[in-house]
Amino acid sequence: MILKNSSRSNKPVGVIGIGSFGTAIANMLAEKSQVIVYARKADVVEEINARHTAGGRDLHPRIEATSDIEYICQKCEILFPVVSSSGFREVMQQFAPFLHPYHILIHGTKGLSLLLPDGKTLETVDRIKRDNIATMSEVILNETVVVRVGCLAGPNLAKELSLKQPAATVIASKYNEVILEGQRLLRNDRFQVYGNQDIIGVELSGVLKNIIAIAAGALGGMGLGENAKGLLISRGMVELIYLGKALGGGTKSFIGLAGIGDLVATCSSKLSRNYTVGFRLANGEKLPDIIADMEEVAEGINTVKLIKTFAESTGMRAPITENLYKVLFENFKVEEALQYLMKYPFNVDVDFL
Repeated sequence: MILKNSSRSNKPVGVIGIGSFGTAIANMLAEKSQVIVYARKADVVEEINARHTAGGRDLHPRIEATSDIEYICQKCEILFPVVSSSGFREVMQQFAPFLHPYHILIHGTKGLSLLLPDGKTLETVDRIKRDNIATMSEVILNETVVVRVGCLAGPNLAKELSLKQPAATVIASKYNEVILEGQRLLRNDRFQVYGNQDIIGVELSGVLKNIIAIAAGALGGMGLGENAKGLLISRGMVELIYLGKALGGGTKSFIGLAGIGDLVATCSSKLSRNYTVGFRLANGEKLPDIIADMEEVAEGINTVKLIKTFAESTGMRAPITENLYKVLFENFKVEEALQYLMKYPFNVDVDFL
């Protein structure tokens, strides 16, 4: 049974995950609705319910927390999963017994999930195809009975959202109903919400731009200026579009808010975790030390590894991704990677339109 739209306005909205972005989304939702957030750890639930904070971040008083999956699924018809891509499939498997076709899930995770035979890992396979890669919406569809799925993507740095600075996002879904519900719940006078039916393209925009953001951070760490950043962003956009189209996304999504908008924001801000990784690498820190020191996952690290293997498997050239892989995993110096890119024979500026 599918409930009528009018009944949704009286129901609480669920948020799965309470990291920095999950907290920002929960606070925005709470301006219009009661919100229930799911947190796995009992001490986090207790902190939220007792002090209206999560990891020291303030939470709206209309937010309650639970570690009971059945409870949040019973109370909420619309859920926003905002957990890391590495744990996303496992979380959906845990939620699956309590989800029904009437639920709507709009995720905010910018990552990919790898589907390989048992016992195989990315390090032990030579080739991967599109069938081995799942976006988060595809994970939801694969692991649950939920049909109406959407994603949330755009230049949405969590700290700026928490400070109530102006921003915008894209709700993408094949179902117009999902887009309209996301707009109803999130749109306010400082947060614009656009719609897009190319959910794969919008998801891939958010995923692939993290690769370029790490490279931009490395340029920033080397102090190489705005001209170099402009070069990287524009060439990165071309690479992003070719990779995205090969993975099933549409060009329009990549040149929209979730693509170029998010790319510019994350390539220009030290608030971006991916930018920070590149910045610290350029200053001589080692990747394992950077990862160990970060509170939350920089999704671009795993994305580089996965996309580099995909590009090689399909015969594509992705020079920024290839060189960034060498920097991250093969002790290639940032300066050498930059010199290679400067000499790479790009002959045409824009050749994807």
